[in-house]
Amino acid sequence: MAAASETERQNEVIAFLADPAAYPPGLTHVDRIETHGALVFVAGAQALKIKRAVRTGYFDFSTLDKRESVCRREIEINRPNAPDIYRDVIAITRANDGRLAIDGEGTPVEWAVRMASFSQDALLSTVAEQQGIDDRLATALAETVLAAHAKAEPRLVGDAAQQMGRIVADVAKSIAASTSGIAGTAALRQRFTEQAEAALARASAILVRRAEAGLVRRCHGDMHLGNIVLWQGRPQLFDAIEFDEALATIDLLYDLAFLVMDLDRRGQGRAAHIVLDRYLGGSERELDIEGLAALPLFLGLRAAIRAMVAFDRARIQEAPQRSNTEQHGVETLSRAIDYLNPPRPRLIAVGGLSGTGKTTLAAGLAPSVLPAPGALHLRSDVIRKRLAGVDELARLPPDAYTPEASESVYRALTSLARKALAAGHSVVVDAVFARPEERTALEQIAASIGVAFDGVWLDAAPDLLKSRVAARRGDASDATPEVVDRQIGYDTGTITWHRITAAGAPQTVLATAASALRLDAVR
Repeated sequence: MAAASETERQNEVIAFLADPAAYPPGLTHVDRIETHGALVFVAGAQALKIKRAVRTGYFDFSTLDKRESVCRREIEINRPNAPDIYRDVIAITRANDGRLAIDGEGTPVEWAVRMASFSQDALLSTVAEQQGIDDRLATALAETVLAAHAKAEPRLVGDAAQQMGRIVADVAKSIAASTSGIAGTAALRQRFTEQAEAALARASAILVRRAEAGLVRRCHGDMHLGNIVLWQGRPQLFDAIEFDEALATIDLLYDLAFLVMDLDRRGQGRAAHIVLDRYLGGSERELDIEGLAALPLFLGLRAAIRAMVAFDRARIQEAPQRSNTEQHGVETLSRAIDYLNPPRPRLIAVGGLSGTGKTTLAAGLAPSVLPAPGALHLRSDVIRKRLAGVDELARLPPDAYTPEASESVYRALTSLARKALAAGHSVVVDAVFARPEERTALEQIAASIGVAFDGVWLDAAPDLLKSRVAARRGDASDATPEVVDRQIGYDTGTITWHRITAAGAPQTVLATAASALRLDAVR
């Protein structure tokens, strides 16, 4: 009698793990979740995840030893980010009488990652679809990624531009294979390859500099919304790439780009902007601002990978579902091409006395300023706290607001704006801009780089301004009614920016400003 094949042996284990009788008494149902490389059996409060006994172009799980090794690696790389979810690796064993057991005394016939179970409704892919990602959750997402990246181990990769070139070539090759035989995709494949190579050429120098600075690290590698779960009210990363170190040893911004792209493609453009903006502010690395030169490449590659997944899924579907999935793939590949070829950036300034709502307006405008996912929002109050080395909600003493200190703040603002614009990324700057020379300095930056500039000046009655700043809580601004009184006496000179009344509701002010700035839609 011929020995059972690896697949036949695993099929027996799969049937066993799907049976409630394999678990402690009282369990009546086991949910089964399948991916291309794994099967997860959700049994009450625990979930057991086994690797499929297969070998593909991406991974090799074809032997029991390899599956054990990759299970242990999965625990090792995921536990730092999800310590309450990832528990341990256990064996599925066979006793002398032939019976299978979970973590029994017999011979191991399969290995499983034991995890805490959670509802599929807690996945952020589900949250995005059912209710959307609000500003609070988007901010928490950025904080989660920052924490994960801070723990990630820097790696030496040689020439980072060449490494990314190999990724471009691999993605282009995979797209060609996955779209073979699909009508109307030949031109898209060609455009993608050309635009990706052009984007790589533009980004090569900064990729090398970032790698030399330790910003290529062992990352999550697969950070889309389906691999993030709301756990005890906070987003938690799970299911990082465990089977290929090269795929996960990447630039930090390339890791982040998967999440930003996934939010954007799901219609969560405002959340995508907040995640990127808060990440950049939280990292406080100027190399991240300069690294925005590589963002079109990163977003384009991530979108192309999602398109490839759609095309591959369509191959195993029946009509009409196959046609719908292929169309989704075409649309996603078209989005990838748009990311790779972004429009020229622009610089927008929002000025006015304290209490006019500059930050509210700037935060409302920034997500709608192309290129995707929106303009970098630079706020003078936050920069001032950063220069002082304190939390943005900490109050600063009066000597932090001397003319000399304020000049330092404006120099930092203009420097960061220049770096972002030079990287091809739009900027919205939010500050009082009471002095004509402060406004002129920003306009000159736009002119020197050759990008469009628009300024918005907000006006409101003094009593309204003082009541607004008096009511502020939990804000980076230290302005008080007394500060407003002093500002009213400023000689602001001639203001040539778009003048808009700030007396109305925030949405009214936003709509008026968006119209003046010729923004098609506000996200």
